[in-house]
Amino acid sequence: MSSRSIYRTLRPVLSSSVLSSGLGTGHGINGHVISHLPTIRFLSSDTSSSATGNRLPENPVRTADGKVISTYWGIPPTKITKPDGSAWKWNCFQPWDSYKPDVSIDVTKHHKPANFTDKFAYWTVQSLKIPVQLFFQRKHMCHAMLLETVAAVPGMVGGMLLHLKSLRRFEHSGGWIKALLEEAENERMHLMTFIELSQPKWYERAIVFAVQGVFFNAYFLSYVVSPKLAHRITGYLEEEAVNSYTEFLNDIDAGKFENSPAPAIAIDYWRLPKDATLRDVVFVIRADEAHHRDINHYASDIQFQGRELKEAPAPIGYH
Repeated sequence: MSSRSIYRTLRPVLSSSVLSSGLGTGHGINGHVISHLPTIRFLSSDTSSSATGNRLPENPVRTADGKVISTYWGIPPTKITKPDGSAWKWNCFQPWDSYKPDVSIDVTKHHKPANFTDKFAYWTVQSLKIPVQLFFQRKHMCHAMLLETVAAVPGMVGGMLLHLKSLRRFEHSGGWIKALLEEAENERMHLMTFIELSQPKWYERAIVFAVQGVFFNAYFLSYVVSPKLAHRITGYLEEEAVNSYTEFLNDIDAGKFENSPAPAIAIDYWRLPKDATLRDVVFVIRADEAHHRDINHYASDIQFQGRELKEAPAPIGYH
């Protein structure tokens, strides 16, 4: 059967599925209108055939200056609008990825080291903090950007290794893969927000390149050897992140750092008011870090009790 025949056979089923799932033209998801669904192509066909030639798709993807960046195989992007009718401008996240964070979380909580592993994790983080403080001192924006390039690593490494473990053992992860990857993505969005406010200098980029290479490999090895140690280290790293953002907020309140308007990406991602400021952004990011602190200490506690993560409910969407 040809690909065209298969498409004609399945088209009614696809159409009814799309409409019933709310992904067709209409109210969409959470009030965001999805006005176009990408074309679905089945199997394969010759792009140079006489029927198609080398023609572009009906709705090619174009850059801001009008250049076509899609090919015959390209999939036109879904067009999404906000509830107020304006276009959704971000490709790095969708409206349903945005959220209103819980800022009531206790930012003063601390896990007191109770055994050798805890103490090793705690003093490892404390020793790493010294050169960072000497280098950045009160340069909060630069410090925040470096912090987020490191903070986004543990969730990705943990999620990746749990993913591989799930495949090897033919078992579910209990939702922990998704929870850790959510953490990594959230940390990356912190960085995407800060680069809207400040661009790192060449030597700061060089530091990030070096630190990320060392930290990724070190954390990877620590997670392979002892996941409970790795999560405890991350928990203490997040505690320090909370402290760093608290200092940032204090300097903004004291007038030592300009309280500039919040970037548009932050307003859409955290559903902030349109007149939000940098202080509002730092405030919600600190809350995010406190949630990540809890998740990783929780993961470590589960494993210290001789359990596997899959045995406890994963804190998916915990922010």
